Amino acid sequence: MKISVIGCGYLGVVHAACMARLGHDVVGVDVDERKIAALQSAAAPFYEPGLNELLADIQAGCTAHGAGTGAGAGSLRFTTDLEQIAGARAHFVCVGTPQRKGENAADLRYVDAAFASAAAYLAPGDLIIGKSTVPVGTAGRLAEDLHRTVPEARLVWNPEFLREGHAVTDTLHPDRLVYGIPDDEHRETTAAVLDEIYAAPLAGGSARLVTDYPTAELVKTAANSFLATKISFINAMAELCEAAGADVTELADAIGLDDRIGRKFLNAGLGFGGGCLPKDIRAFMARAGELGADQALTFLREVDSINMRRRIRMVELAREVCDGSFLGKTITVLGAAFKPESDDVRDSPALNVAAQIQLQGGNVVVTDPQALTNAEQRYPDLRYEPDLQFALAGADAVLLLTEWGDYTGLDPEKTATLVRARRILDGRNVLDPTTWRAAGWTYRALGRP
Repeated sequence: MKISVIGCGYLGVVHAACMARLGHDVVGVDVDERKIAALQSAAAPFYEPGLNELLADIQAGCTAHGAGTGAGAGSLRFTTDLEQIAGARAHFVCVGTPQRKGENAADLRYVDAAFASAAAYLAPGDLIIGKSTVPVGTAGRLAEDLHRTVPEARLVWNPEFLREGHAVTDTLHPDRLVYGIPDDEHRETTAAVLDEIYAAPLAGGSARLVTDYPTAELVKTAANSFLATKISFINAMAELCEAAGADVTELADAIGLDDRIGRKFLNAGLGFGGGCLPKDIRAFMARAGELGADQALTFLREVDSINMRRRIRMVELAREVCDGSFLGKTITVLGAAFKPESDDVRDSPALNVAAQIQLQGGNVVVTDPQALTNAEQRYPDLRYEPDLQFALAGADAVLLLTEWGDYTGLDPEKTATLVRARRILDGRNVLDPTTWRAAGWTYRALGRP
């Protein structure tokens, strides 16, 4: 099938590449000329494991065999010319929905602009498919606008469920596919087009759910809110464990054995960040208020508050192990990305902690395998060191704040030869306290005695 992808950010690039891998002929469109130039050279403008290799493989195949030739050949190209979407049967809108400045609500200007601009190139029977995470009610409003301009085109809401660091796998082998389609005489034929697009994942066992617009819009935000709640719950338990002298990791193991609860997302530590969970739960609360259902989500305020308190507590803990003051101390922060296998530093807990320590007089050195360029753009006053050994040299305290394998696998004896003082704070509860303490380190972690 000929497909267009409008918006070549994180979601759009991954979706475009994976749709081409599934055999479709794909054109990706974005207004950013530098981004498109990089993508035309098979270079993603962000780090995602396996993505550059996928882009190169697909584009090399297109060059060798001719774009779109043969059944299931697939093709992929990128352009800034929106007119190139004409002739595609399905158009995926994958633009961002950031948090509005000074508000909790989502900023929909990019979604609205994408739909309005694409409408000029839609033909009767085309599908325009929203994948962006939007407040409930957005699809209905956009469908009304679309009906006035292109009455015979159809709007579908097909939310994404990508995990950064696993996005390629999550797109090629999703655990579920949700189609938001009005319950009318065109529903089955519209769903059949989506089934054709996703034929390979469906054949591989991906679950499929056809529902209305509002339910489809709520799935992603509800899922993210649940995960955020689970993370903040165990971090609340970490606060209690610190007060009581208990071990939150053992507590999580114990309650996680209950199959109604499960162990996933019960890892106490510095909390969540990134471009999705924080802004999605805030936009969820804002939209509930607009609908007059704000009391239903008041608990999310505490979820957000618990999450932010973890950062403050980490700074306090670091100051405690540094004898009550950061002045004259070198603090090495391991990690800048909000999670491993990503270069995303949006709302990064690690960088937030690093900046707070620097403001309190610490000499902070930040290292990360992938995210230093992005980190420097957001926090230009911090000191960055790409070489791990140089970053550790002379440290008075080491803070492991992003659980990259480079850091979780550190040898305490070898690391001790680099630092000035053997103090380590495990912000993700991923190190073995016994091993580090046996090597003479002062080991501290959130929620552990």
